[in-house]
Amino acid sequence: MPMKFKIDHKIFEKFSGLTVGVVVCKNLNNSGTQEEVQKDIRIQENNIRDKYNTETLSQTPKIDVWRKTYVAFGAKPKENKSSVENLYRLVLQGVNLRHINKLVDIYNLISLKHMLPVGGEDMAKIRGDVVLTLAEPNEPAVLLLGDKEPRPPHAGEVIYKDDISAICRRWNWREADRTKFTEETKNCFLVIEGLPPVTRQDIERVAEELKDLIQKFCGGSTICKVLDEKQPEIDLSAA
Repeated sequence: MPMKFKIDHKIFEKFSGLTVGVVVCKNLNNSGTQEEVQKDIRIQENNIRDKYNTETLSQTPKIDVWRKTYVAFGAKPKENKSSVENLYRLVLQGVNLRHINKLVDIYNLISLKHMLPVGGEDMAKIRGDVVLTLAEPNEPAVLLLGDKEPRPPHAGEVIYKDDISAICRRWNWREADRTKFTEETKNCFLVIEGLPPVTRQDIERVAEELKDLIQKFCGGSTICKVLDEKQPEIDLSAA
């Protein structure tokens, strides 16, 4: 069945300069762990602790842009932090990121290294197309990772959704449990999100790095595309 990834034109109208790198992966082996990735995560954690602190992190341009973006769609950055800010704050609080699975470890490494939000979905668990859009009133409730009860998105918040429900709320705040990566994940896509001051060239470079790491440690076949206002969609099934 065809499966597209699309960015709604409303998103570009509201958040100009958005660039999204998409890495599409087929026939992966996501089982086990990779010590090299774990070692690189420790290096990035130490670099972050040397360069940043919890008091001034929010003033860093790559963090500040997401705080302002969250405010623009009605979220409170103190309560709902972007995935990259949340990751950095965990590290600055002394947490060493635990192994989850190879794909998650790799995208956490990339997020830490480049201070960019990175996430992804298992394509076997997606129904229909994936759309980055603004939530409508009366969106279905969705169970987020770590929650006990499903809750619906608020009207107007930025969400990724498929034909069933949202698969990530408040842009990159929290992923849905339904489409998460597991060791059984074979086919998936990952996204790297950039808003100014991040450029298209930055996203192209980081997407290639992410693609190469997945290819190295998970095998399979991988491609990457960069979406923006001029090219707002990709056919995931044909990649």
